[in-house]
Amino acid sequence: MRIRGTGLKTGIAYKAGAMLVVAAAAAFSPVLVSKAYAFKLFGITIFGKDEDESLQVPDPVRYDVVLETGTADSDLKKALEDSSRLVGDKNLPVSGDLGVVVKARDDRDRLIATLYEKARYGGVVTITVDGRNLDDLPPNPTFDRSKPIPVKVDITPGPVFTVNEVQFGGDAAHRNPADYNLAPGAQAGSLAIIKAGDTIVDQLKGEGRPFAKLTERRVVADHSRNTVDIVLAAEGGPVAPIGKVGVTGEERVEPEFIQRYSRLEKGEAYSPEGLRKAGERLRALGVFSSVTIHEADALAADGTLPMTIEVSEGKRRYLGIGAQYSTIDGFGINGYWGHRNLFGEAESLRIEGAVSRLGEASDFGDLDYSAGILFTKPGFIHPSATLKAGIVAKTQNPDAYNARLITASLGLSYELTDQDTLSAAGELSFENDDDAFGNNNYLTFTLPITYDRDARDDKYNPTGGYHATLSAKPGYEFMNGTVYSAFEGSISGYLGLGAEDRIVLAGKLAAGTLIGGGGVEQIPATQRFFAGGGGSVRGYGYQEISPYNENDEATGGRSYVTGSFEARIKITDTIGIVPFIDVGTVSDSIAPDFSDIRAGAGAGIRYATPFGPLRLDFAVPLNRYDGGTDYGIYAGIGQSF
Repeated sequence: MRIRGTGLKTGIAYKAGAMLVVAAAAAFSPVLVSKAYAFKLFGITIFGKDEDESLQVPDPVRYDVVLETGTADSDLKKALEDSSRLVGDKNLPVSGDLGVVVKARDDRDRLIATLYEKARYGGVVTITVDGRNLDDLPPNPTFDRSKPIPVKVDITPGPVFTVNEVQFGGDAAHRNPADYNLAPGAQAGSLAIIKAGDTIVDQLKGEGRPFAKLTERRVVADHSRNTVDIVLAAEGGPVAPIGKVGVTGEERVEPEFIQRYSRLEKGEAYSPEGLRKAGERLRALGVFSSVTIHEADALAADGTLPMTIEVSEGKRRYLGIGAQYSTIDGFGINGYWGHRNLFGEAESLRIEGAVSRLGEASDFGDLDYSAGILFTKPGFIHPSATLKAGIVAKTQNPDAYNARLITASLGLSYELTDQDTLSAAGELSFENDDDAFGNNNYLTFTLPITYDRDARDDKYNPTGGYHATLSAKPGYEFMNGTVYSAFEGSISGYLGLGAEDRIVLAGKLAAGTLIGGGGVEQIPATQRFFAGGGGSVRGYGYQEISPYNENDEATGGRSYVTGSFEARIKITDTIGIVPFIDVGTVSDSIAPDFSDIRAGAGAGIRYATPFGPLRLDFAVPLNRYDGGTDYGIYAGIGQSF
């Protein structure tokens, strides 16, 4: 959704007759290897094989594998199949005859571990290679290679073991086993037992005891009763605050800044969570290729725990270029240059530019241009504060208007907590608009203030938590002496269902109102409200949802409400489908009148990658405008919200 001109066009909306969309971005570097039928993105093979792996393995040997899981239920059967490297790599060769044996022995250990994870301590795994038991094979076996070597895996799962008695000792005494999923009668899976011990140690360290450790972890299985007895004991050690914090590995970044920005202060309480957040904070600067925080092996003479932040600096300068094409917008190119450490305290400078609608616009004046210089100073005055300044010039030519504007801004954001951020800025903008109200100039000064609370468990692919924003943007337009203010809020929530959150229900609600200013024609077009497109109501064209005048021209509105609901369903560990429905309305009054609600519905595909899911959505308007968009296709990285 484009709201007050700050939204981004995240999808491509198709009108009737649009036949082809091709997108190519140099930053993504896709590679198609014809002989191997492989597709790569960011160096990751999305599908296919890079080349014949036989050419990469010395003395390649092929095998066939059969895995029998006996009386295992469907969940256990899948877990066993997923843990088997023999099954997972069945199309790949191994190195030599001994390679088959080594892989089989490793598989047996993995399968037994999986049985233990599922509380099957009486399970038996038997593997035969070429008809001979794995344990009966000689140290250097030889097999008939005229055909793939037959490998058979027989698994007798055995009964499920439950917890009989749990004893917590040492500094773990007096804790309730039920709090660690180890109540009597509960399934005694090995992972639950290991996790209980690790959790106890983490809790002791969370009390400021850096040397907490598990002193005993004993599990005794009673095969006659299918139960286990568990003993866990821990030692907390002394309470010790953070001591002197040193820095190593720095080259051009000031060590004093690294220590200050980490917010690890001498005398503060020791906390593993605090150390984790300090590392994340430093990595987020973008200056370092690696950050490791080392704790001393012993306390200092004053009873504190010394620490060392070890960093490795990455490249200071970076350069990028990209291109895109669609039958609606024509060609577009963009590029940027940046510096990550201007003055030694991770100050960043980025210069960027873009031009689009090449080949689509009738003349150069109808092209979309943008150019900007952005400066960021983290740790400004206080480690939690970030100073941002920039100047951006652009032209925008959506269907509703043509705008030429230049904006200078200076702002400050402050991290109130790990989840809460407050930001404020001053923006001065000159804008020339050609729209439903004719050709007009605007000179505005605004003071945007935003509160952001991010309680998601993952910013790129959340399965739980919520994200809420609330903003106010008072402004003054000098040409007409107009005082106005925009207020907006949004909240999105996520609920994971089933094992491993294979279904995630996601919903988002957003609303805004624009008060003051007389008629909307006294407010720049880029600051009025529109909806439609990949960021709001999919299936409609970008900014297509708007009030219209008697000439059927979009004017933009004073208020809006949009809502989205998705069911994100995993089909495999990497592929998912997402049915969704979006609704929205934009009104010319300060409160939405809901007389013209537009809805779009569709489905999307997600492909999981280490940097977030790749997204491709297809949507249709359920009540489209006459002559409006027939459908929309939207692509991006990360979930839609």
